[in-house]
Amino acid sequence: MLILPFWKKRAVADNRNKRSLKVKNSRRDFLRMGAGVMLAGGFGARTVRADLAPLSVKEIQINVGATAEFTALHVSDSHLTLVNDDDAGDTRKINLANNRSRTFPNAEHYLGEAIAAARANHELLLHTGDLIDFVSCGNLECASQTFTADDWYASSGNHEFSKYVGEATEDAAYKADSYDLVQAAFPNDITFASRVVNGVNFVAIDDVYYNVTEAQHELFELEVAKGLPIILMCHVPFYLPGLCAEQLAHESCAYVTGAPLEITSQYPAARAAQQQTDQPTADFIAWLKEQPLLKGILCGHLHKYHEERFSPTAMQYVCSGGFQGQVQRITFTTRTGGATVGTWSSAAHGVSGAGTIDTHWHTSGAATEEHLLDTRYYAEGQSERSLLDTLTRIGTVLLTR
Repeated sequence: MLILPFWKKRAVADNRNKRSLKVKNSRRDFLRMGAGVMLAGGFGARTVRADLAPLSVKEIQINVGATAEFTALHVSDSHLTLVNDDDAGDTRKINLANNRSRTFPNAEHYLGEAIAAARANHELLLHTGDLIDFVSCGNLECASQTFTADDWYASSGNHEFSKYVGEATEDAAYKADSYDLVQAAFPNDITFASRVVNGVNFVAIDDVYYNVTEAQHELFELEVAKGLPIILMCHVPFYLPGLCAEQLAHESCAYVTGAPLEITSQYPAARAAQQQTDQPTADFIAWLKEQPLLKGILCGHLHKYHEERFSPTAMQYVCSGGFQGQVQRITFTTRTGGATVGTWSSAAHGVSGAGTIDTHWHTSGAATEEHLLDTRYYAEGQSERSLLDTLTRIGTVLLTR
C-alpha cells in the first residue's frame, strides 16, 4: 500500500468520496470537528464542550536544580485517528479510522485542551509518544502542524509506526517502512535527541519495541558527560517491581522495557518474544540506575498514572492517556534532592481546582505494612543490585512518613 507524503496534497474533485467517512480536508476542519477551534492558525480560541469533563491535570514537582524554575505540561498517548484527502483511496485506512475513533472519540478535543492549558501558562509541551494511533496522511499532517504551532519536545510511541494496528509483527523492519514519514512530522530526532532548558537536559529516546540499543547507550553517555541534570523521556516505562505487579494483576504481560526473564517467561509466547530483554537493554538500565545526574523519567504507554523510584536520584513518572483528558504538569525547580507529588486539578479555561491523589512509594503519607511486605516479596531472589534498588524504595517510603 502506498502512503503519500502528507505534504503532497491532491485535488479531490468528487466530494462523494467523503460522503460518510471520517475524512478531514484540513487542520481547520479537524479543529472545528474535534476541538471546536475555528482558527486556521492552530489551537487558539476554543469551545469547551459541556458533555465532556474538563482536562484533568496532575501536579508534580521535581527538584532538579534548574537555573530558573519552569513548568512543562506532559502529555502522552493522544491517539489521534485522522485521515484526509490523501487517504481517501485507501478504504482499509478509512475503515480503520472509523473503528479506532470509537475507541478514542475525544482524542482531538483533549489534545486541544492540553495545548490551550499550556498556552495559558506559557509552558513547554512534552509528549511521550502515541500522538497518533496509526500512520495516515491525515494523522501525520496534523502531527506536523501541531508540533510546529507550539513549543513541543517529544519521543515517539509504538503507534507512530503502526500502519493498521496489530496487522503485523512490529520490529525494526516494520518501523523502517514508516520511519521517514514520521520523522518528518516530529519536532526532534525520534531515535535519540537532547534539548537543554534552563540548565536541564531533556534526553528523548526510542524504546517503543521494548529495547534500547548500544548506539543509544553510547549517545546517552555523551549527554551525561555534559554534567547537567537529566530528565529522560521515552514511551515505554522501564521495569520496576511495583509497576510490574500492578500490571500483571490485570494483564497477561507488563508492557514494560527491561523486565527480567523470570517475569517475561510467564507471558503468552508472542508477548514474551516481543518484550524479552536483550543484553544491550539490560546493560543500559543497570548503568542508568547508577547515574546521579538522572533526575526523572517521563513516559506513557500504559494509559494510567504510576510513580515509582527508579534509582536513588530519579523517579519514574508514567503519564495517563491524553485521549481521556489526563495530563501532568511538572514544575522543575532550582532546588535539588528529590521529587514530590502535589494535587490533581481540573483545568477549564485555565482555572484549576484542588483535589487528592493516591499515595505511592514517594508520596506523602505513612508507609503501610502491605507496601513493605510487597517490597520484601520482590526482594527475594533478586540480584545484589536489584536488592539495593528495592531497599532504596523502602527507605524512601520510611523517610516520607
